Amino acid sequence: MNEKYIRKLIRLVEESDIESLEVSSWGRKVRITQKLSPSSNGTSEQPAVLQPVVSAKDVEERQPAPPPTERAPQPPPPEEETGRLVAVKSPMVGTFYAAPSPDADPYVSLNEKVTVGQVVCIVEAMKLMNEIESEISGRVVKIMVDNAQPVEFGQELFLIDPAG
Repeated sequence: MNEKYIRKLIRLVEESDIESLEVSSWGRKVRITQKLSPSSNGTSEQPAVLQPVVSAKDVEERQPAPPPTERAPQPPPPEEETGRLVAVKSPMVGTFYAAPSPDADPYVSLNEKVTVGQVVCIVEAMKLMNEIESEISGRVVKIMVDNAQPVEFGQELFLIDPAG
């Protein structure tokens, strides 16, 4: 959201008798609130307050790292070089499903070869099941998302080794 758009929203809140306005766009949320005095007749003497909405992910990122004594053991570094790997990314926000139904086999599994146009998973968005196809041929080296996990636009779902 750009500054001009946010200023327009602030003006809208200040000129109306609404107490709060929340707008989300492209994964960003902005909440604008104002305190209305009890004797207010729809005009506010208090300026509107802009409050960014913080997601749980942002809070986790801001948490200090645990002391070294409490830190979990680090996993060993990956054996393969990730420079040549190509990511299959989610084209939308939704829920990742590895199989067409809960009792069916997954579309792809680790170390399986895939071809261009092969369905590798489903991303459910607004009750629509969207089949995601591989844009590259190769071997599935890593599955980055657990089944039924929410995914974001552009989030990596699989890593594929085109040489494999």
